[in-house]
Amino acid sequence: MLVWLAACPLAAGAADYPEVDLQRAEEISAGRCSLCHGAQGESSTVLYPRLAGQHYQYIAKQLADFQSGRRKSDTMASMVQGLTPEEMLALGVYFEKKPTRARMATDKQLAAVGEFIFQRGNEFSGVAACASCHGERGLGSPQLPRLAGQVRQYTESQLKSFNSRERTNDNAVMHSIASKLTELEIKAVALYISALD
Repeated sequence: MLVWLAACPLAAGAADYPEVDLQRAEEISAGRCSLCHGAQGESSTVLYPRLAGQHYQYIAKQLADFQSGRRKSDTMASMVQGLTPEEMLALGVYFEKKPTRARMATDKQLAAVGEFIFQRGNEFSGVAACASCHGERGLGSPQLPRLAGQVRQYTESQLKSFNSRERTNDNAVMHSIASKLTELEIKAVALYISALD
């Protein structure tokens, strides 16, 4: 059964969702996604990203990249095996519609450093402001991920993967930025991002 979703506000603005089978997406999520990403896309552990509120186009692209091998992950390669493009799109819409919630930053001083880097970058090392691509509130766009509310440890691991060139997709700009971030800046930005909503 296809479910038409009317115009709904997205994180970065209003748009129409495509026609997708949300019931099928829920079945796939229950059988493949929820163990790691949580029943509502909120992430079940610090190892895995939150999918709730993420742009549906971005999720569908990442799933396709895992399936093609463009983005490397043995776990995700097996999870996306056999998924159709329509199912990937449906999963994207399913997770984008899930509610998000802010997390409390436990270290206010470190979060303040993260906010500075996120909003202004570091002119001395050449790090661009995260907000210049991902938006002032970290809400991203259909092509760039929503960062707001992301799991702190996951953000840290992805920045390190971009720096080491282990992250093999969406990497041209992020390789350059991640290579200039210090360990302190990575931890600070990840903490700040985790408290955004």
